[in-house]
Amino acid sequence: MKQVLMVIVLLTTILSCNKSADKLDKKAQIKKVAVKAEHSDFGFNFADFNVVQDTVRKGDTFGTIINKQNIGDRKVFEIVESVKDTFDVRIIKPNRSYTMLRSKGKTNKLEVFVYQPDALSYYIFDLRDSVIVAHKKTRPITIRRRTIGGVVKGSLSETLGDAGVEAALASRITKIYSWSIDFFKLKKGDRYGITFTERFINDSIYDGVDELEASFFEYKGKLVYAFPFVQNEASGKVEYYDEEGKTLKNFFLKTPIKFSRITSRFTMNRFHPVQHRWKAHKGTDYAAPTGTPITTTASGVVEQAGYTAGNGNFVKVKHNGTYSTQYLHMSKILVRRGQHVNQGDVIGRVGSTGLATGPHVCYRFWKNGVQVDALRLNLPTGEPMTGNNKQRFLDKITPLKRELDSIANL
Repeated sequence: MKQVLMVIVLLTTILSCNKSADKLDKKAQIKKVAVKAEHSDFGFNFADFNVVQDTVRKGDTFGTIINKQNIGDRKVFEIVESVKDTFDVRIIKPNRSYTMLRSKGKTNKLEVFVYQPDALSYYIFDLRDSVIVAHKKTRPITIRRRTIGGVVKGSLSETLGDAGVEAALASRITKIYSWSIDFFKLKKGDRYGITFTERFINDSIYDGVDELEASFFEYKGKLVYAFPFVQNEASGKVEYYDEEGKTLKNFFLKTPIKFSRITSRFTMNRFHPVQHRWKAHKGTDYAAPTGTPITTTASGVVEQAGYTAGNGNFVKVKHNGTYSTQYLHMSKILVRRGQHVNQGDVIGRVGSTGLATGPHVCYRFWKNGVQVDALRLNLPTGEPMTGNNKQRFLDKITPLKRELDSIANL
C-alpha cells in the first residue's frame, strides 16, 4: 500500500513539474511574441507587416526596386507621378537603406515603402489607399554635453580616440588652434581638457560632435584656452579667443601642412642630401605623403607659380609690403600667378619635384625681402576684442573655464 501511495505521489509531482514547465515555456513564448510586437520604426508596428529591409545596389532605381514586388509597370508609373512633387525618384543612391512593409498572408502586397538617404531623415511612401502619398520625416535629435580631459598619450587623434570621441573633432581643434599651437610639438604627458556637445538620433544612434564649447591644451608649459564667441551678433560669425579675450587667429598659420613632421630646419649650414655639399637651408621642411594638401599660411596674392630645377614646382605668395612665403617641391600646383588666395586655401600638393629625396614641402619665409626662420618670428596677431564685448565674453566663459580648470588641476 505504501508503495502504491509513493508511486501516486511521484506521478503527481512529475505531472505538476511538467505543467510548471509548460507554463514557463508558454510565458517564454508569449514574451518573445510581445518583444517582436513591440518592435517598430518609422511610426509603424513591424508585427503588422511582412518586413523586408535591404540596401540600394548599383544600377537599382526606385522603379526597379518596387517593381520586384509584382505591382506592374502601370502601378510603378502611377506611384512615380503621384509623389513627384514631394520626392525626386532620381535621388535614389547606392548603399542607402530601404524598408518594405508588405501585407501578411499569401499576397505579400507592398503597402509601405521607406527610403533612408541618411541616418537622420527618411521618406515614407504610403500605398495603402487609392491616393498615394509621400512624406519626408526627420528623426528627433538629442544633444548631450560632456567634458573630457587628461594627458596627451600620442597624436591628437589617438588621444581623442581613446576618449571615445570621433576623429572629426581632432580636425576641428587643429583648425581652431592653427595660429597658436603646432600639434606636431605636443608632448606625451601634456594636459588637455575639452567641453563639447554630441548629437544622438532617436536618443541612441551617435551622430557626431555638435559644438565645441571650450578647450585647453598644454603647450610649451602653458595652458592655451579656446572659447567660441560671436562679437557681431548681426553677422553671427564665430571666432575663438583665449581666457583674456585675445583672438587665437593670427595673421599667419603655424604650418602649411596638417599632421606632418619637421625633417629639416632653417640653418645657415646644412649638408644637402642631393648635392652632397654643405650650404645654407633657408626654409623649414615638412615631410608628408605625396598629394597631401599644402595651404597658404596667410592671405595674399600669388607672386610666382612655376618650376625651377632646384625648387621643383613651387608657389610664392606676397602677403603685404613686409611678408612673403614660398612653398617648394610640389607634385601639383593648384593656383596661378596673380590669383588672390585666402589663409588656409589649398595652393598645391606635396611632392618631391626638384632637388628632393622624398615627398615634403620646403616652407620659406621673407620679411622685408630677407629670408628668415618662420619658427623664430613673433608674427602679428589678429584683431582684439572691442567695446562691451569683453565683459559679455568674460561672463560667458567664467563657468566654462572653472569646469576646465577642475580637470587641469587634477
